[in-house]
Amino acid sequence: MDFIKEYNLEGINEELLNEALTHSSYSNEHKDAKNYERLEFLGDAVLELLTSEYFYKTTDDKEGVMTKKRASFVCEQALAHYAKDIGLNNYIRVGHGQEGNINDTIIADVFESVLGVIYLSFGLNKAKEYIDKIVVPYILKDFVFFGDYKTLLQEYVQTDKKSLEYVLVNEYGEAHNKTFEVVVKINDIIYGKGIGKSKKEAEQQAAFDAYKKSAK
Repeated sequence: MDFIKEYNLEGINEELLNEALTHSSYSNEHKDAKNYERLEFLGDAVLELLTSEYFYKTTDDKEGVMTKKRASFVCEQALAHYAKDIGLNNYIRVGHGQEGNINDTIIADVFESVLGVIYLSFGLNKAKEYIDKIVVPYILKDFVFFGDYKTLLQEYVQTDKKSLEYVLVNEYGEAHNKTFEVVVKINDIIYGKGIGKSKKEAEQQAAFDAYKKSAK
């Protein structure tokens, strides 16, 4: 596996690595195989710790801002991107029914499970070195992964225990070519506005507008 040599992971626990690359659809068909779910659980915790430490040590941001920034770089889209970037998606084992349908959710899970194996094989320092090489460059570029800003905004609101509401304020145009205007309110205060050819598109635009403002 190319990524082992590229990231100086010679000596990694190969049994655990095979487990980390195994989807439940494969383990269901092969009773002697374990799937990655337990390792994903561990890797998720390691990733959260290391990215939290990075933002704590490199910024003076308040808790809420650090939470927002961290979420941007550990969301499913980001993790799947990292995994594809280093070729992990080429080694995932799935069952016959899942072949040809290795989606971003599976690929993102595998990124976390492999991180869990790195932690178990070498310890936290090596895991940090791995994240510094793969994730941090994207943070430094302020790379935008997230497309579903409604979901991201909802996660932020839940963290702060605030209410979130999308309100249609205007619609105009012919029935076959309507335009919708939506505002998003957080605790009854308008944080973002969006315009789109569907309510869904307008809501996403409003969520993106609110996200940009709340992340400042």
